[in-house]
Amino acid sequence: MRLAIGLLALAWSVAIVPPSAMSEGMDPVLVGGDELSDACPSLGRVIGLDPKGDGFLSVRDGPAARMRERDRLEPGASVTICDERGPWLGVVYSPKGASVDCDVSSPRPARAPYDGPCRSGWVHSRFIEIVAG
Repeated sequence: MRLAIGLLALAWSVAIVPPSAMSEGMDPVLVGGDELSDACPSLGRVIGLDPKGDGFLSVRDGPAARMRERDRLEPGASVTICDERGPWLGVVYSPKGASVDCDVSSPRPARAPYDGPCRSGWVHSRFIEIVAG
């Protein structure tokens, strides 16, 4: 009987969780949460990469070095800072060479995962210089 109830509960939870939320290890960048401020309050740029290193900053699926790399940012790349967990920053950014409004410069009353037209992910704060906000 317990097994049947457990299997029913598992089936129900899978049925109501959207597929995008089931991606293993994915930790979305949250934006908004204030009716009076921008959805993402600060702007930054990539700095401090080792000149003898690989020349890019890894953007990760979550706030940890063990998380999957989803993208790479070059030195000087601009990011909008939306979220923070310890030394990790949740950022939103335009694809390289694109001039896209990422839709985070106006208020969003409810805190929610970023779902806009730009890319998002997590970077280590050691390599981001705050330039505004």
